[in-house]
Amino acid sequence: MLLLLDGLGDRSYPEFGDRTPLQAAHTPCLDRLAAMGANGTYHATLQGEAPPSENAHFAIFGYEPELFPGRGPLEALGAGIELAMEDVAILAHFACFCQTGDTLVLKNGKLSLDKDEIDALVRMVATHSHGDIQVQFHYTHQVHGIITLRGDVTPFFTDTDPITHDMPLIEPVPLAGYEDDAPTSDSAAALKSYLLRVHGLLRGDPINKERARIGRDTVDGLVSQRAGRLKPVPTFEQRYGLNGLSMASGLVYHGLSRYLGLDFEKVRDSRDPGEDLKQRVRQAHRALTIYDFIHVHTKAPDEAGHTKDPEQKKRAIEALDAGLSEAISPVLADPGVLLVITADHATPSGGPLIHSGETVPLLFCGHGVRRDVVRTFDEIAAAQGALGQVRGRELILMVLNALDRIKLQGLMDTPENQPYWPGNYEPFKVE
Repeated sequence: MLLLLDGLGDRSYPEFGDRTPLQAAHTPCLDRLAAMGANGTYHATLQGEAPPSENAHFAIFGYEPELFPGRGPLEALGAGIELAMEDVAILAHFACFCQTGDTLVLKNGKLSLDKDEIDALVRMVATHSHGDIQVQFHYTHQVHGIITLRGDVTPFFTDTDPITHDMPLIEPVPLAGYEDDAPTSDSAAALKSYLLRVHGLLRGDPINKERARIGRDTVDGLVSQRAGRLKPVPTFEQRYGLNGLSMASGLVYHGLSRYLGLDFEKVRDSRDPGEDLKQRVRQAHRALTIYDFIHVHTKAPDEAGHTKDPEQKKRAIEALDAGLSEAISPVLADPGVLLVITADHATPSGGPLIHSGETVPLLFCGHGVRRDVVRTFDEIAAAQGALGQVRGRELILMVLNALDRIKLQGLMDTPENQPYWPGNYEPFKVE
């Protein structure tokens, strides 16, 4: 059972005596678990890099970065949008921006729209064509959607979303190395053509006239980011010999599960993250009679970190600890369960960064797991633990090892050199 506390890691703040929110939080359950097992720190890529959740999870599940398809396709899969392997999918959302000279400047990328407004906008921007390239907008949730490009297209071009307010939108241009690639140039041109058309349609629309009249930000168009397309990948079970389940609430985790062949159970987030985690852990423990590997996700620490209020993040962590304390006993009493607790990345609850590049705490607890001297679960104490510094795909290999499923190097029971043992090999037959 992998408990993934999204965005748990953080930086130190003076209001906590130069401690992190996790250090400052009252977490008796997590501390008890730390004292029962082996601790360390984890980073999904390289220390200092700030990975998004989807890339970090891709590494946690044991896949190389070159197989990553991009967030656009993963959210498209999560939303039930059928993609051909050659299609390009791009994240997009409605935003408010103004024109300064010949430049569009982002004013508000977090608009609030009612259902009637969204329905009208989605109908308005649904389709577009540029040469032989077909462009379509697929609504997903709130002000968000997916733009798909179909035709002779590639995803190797820049975002248009600057993310930061009062910054100019970004021109969609080919990435370095693709400047002379015609399909890439055509794809970037098709995206720009579509975004300009959407801006033109919305600029004088009655929806914006009414929003301006009542003092609300206008909806001036779409901004885009993280284009990608699907790639052929082995399933999680083929790669690691474990049949897996993911329990999460976000589209990207549903999409990632579809992409990697994990079963997926969509869970809902309430206003009580502790109660949510309690129910998920109980449900996951029951499901371990069917599955070898279960990913239990909560985004509460990450969302609290994005408020840029360290105290709010501390409260979210304490709520999760309280919920976990009510559900963990049967898990600990089950000798067949390996419990792993970590995060995908650090989310600073102060400063301008979305995510940051520090390591996050990692805990292994179960039968045969070494016990070290660590007695509290936090970023600093974990660094003194027996697991040391774990990176990228090492995490899933450590899971196989702790489950007594890691293969002795050099053995070849299958044509594919898989890391788990025993493999799904061909039985020796007598003629």
